[in-house]
Amino acid sequence: MLQQTQASRVAERFESFVGRFPDARTMAAAGENVVVAAWEGLGYYRRARLLYAAAVRICDVHDGEVPSSTEALLALPGIGRYTAGSIASIAFDCRTPIVDGNVIRVVARLEAIDAAADDPALVKRCWETADALVGAAKSPGVLNESLMELGATVCTPRLPSCDRCPVQTCCAAFRSGRAASMPRPKSRPARRIVHLYPVVLRRDDRVLLRQRPLRGIWAGLWELPSVESADPLEVPAIASGLGFKVDDLRQVETFKRLLTHREVHFHVYEASTRIRRGHWCDRVVSAELAMAKPMRSLVDRRVWASDWPGG
Repeated sequence: MLQQTQASRVAERFESFVGRFPDARTMAAAGENVVVAAWEGLGYYRRARLLYAAAVRICDVHDGEVPSSTEALLALPGIGRYTAGSIASIAFDCRTPIVDGNVIRVVARLEAIDAAADDPALVKRCWETADALVGAAKSPGVLNESLMELGATVCTPRLPSCDRCPVQTCCAAFRSGRAASMPRPKSRPARRIVHLYPVVLRRDDRVLLRQRPLRGIWAGLWELPSVESADPLEVPAIASGLGFKVDDLRQVETFKRLLTHREVHFHVYEASTRIRRGHWCDRVVSAELAMAKPMRSLVDRRVWASDWPGG
């Protein structure tokens, strides 16, 4: 959960999630859709699918027990070097290093390495240093947690608290007065603009929903039938892009959401249709389907909170 998600958001969800899926067998038995739905609100939903796939492999290959070796952990879906090192060292006290953004910042300052935080040479050097540190530590897990905590609370990106740093005397960047400028920020690509045209279609106390493609933004999540485009669309293009006939297509609201790599412009429409096929959902079924947070808010506001009989 902590991969690319703020700790404060994870703290709100961790206990309930672990309570629902206390072990690999429970998660594997629940099925991917249930796991993804329980993940709703944490973003980067591919992680939930990989977590489910890892649970299945743990059951199939490791008799339901999380493996303790770094090599076996790396063989699990969704587990990379950082996550494998975290689990192996913190849960099983293996002498395995970890490197995240906090560790990169600490090492770059300790050794006064003037490079961008995502420079491959710097990252390689950080893994080497972390490996040497964990090899000399009495408790590898405590050492790894300490490095991350030092970067998160003291050796922060802006205005590091050098006056209360326990390794101040060892820090080359502090001695040279350059701690705040190392490492240099990562280069951030410009957000790509995406225009999304969701259409609200009602029948009795149900609304039409469908699943997004398994690749791309919000892969595999549920949504109001939508048309996605890199450029603004006119009504005829929206209607034809849905893939089925609609009538009385009219715009009802617009809003924007900023994602890490995209700026999504929502152009919300309502319409009527005579089609019978598709996933027509009442409020109870809709609540059980995994949706991206902006889509969930839209459905709750535009469909279930309205004066429509289903709301």
